[in-house]
Amino acid sequence: MALVACNAEQAPPAPVVPSTELAAVDTPKPDYPLELACAGISGTTVLVVTVGTEGKPTQVQLSQSSGDERLDKSALERVPSWRFNPPTRNGQAFAQTIQVPVNFKAPAERPAECFALDAGK
Repeated sequence: MALVACNAEQAPPAPVVPSTELAAVDTPKPDYPLELACAGISGTTVLVVTVGTEGKPTQVQLSQSSGDERLDKSALERVPSWRFNPPTRNGQAFAQTIQVPVNFKAPAERPAECFALDAGK
């Protein structure tokens, strides 16, 4: 028969470490090709991005085209340089795959540089 002592010291429970969500830290806009801005061409490129445990994109793939391959190319070139705080569970970072829309909106007013572009045609 085992005896259990009252008030015996037990190891404290392990501290609960709250989970964290994936968070964007540094997401510079892709280059907007001047000739497209001058032509008023807009679009949204949707990318599938896997963010690794270091907070860097480890894989970037086109999910949905903007309708202009130059906009898609610009997004595909820029997004790999983005930085994130990776999500965590029990204090451990883990990789996560997300969809990222990259919006290209033509300026409301035609940029002044467009006139020089027009003159060169």
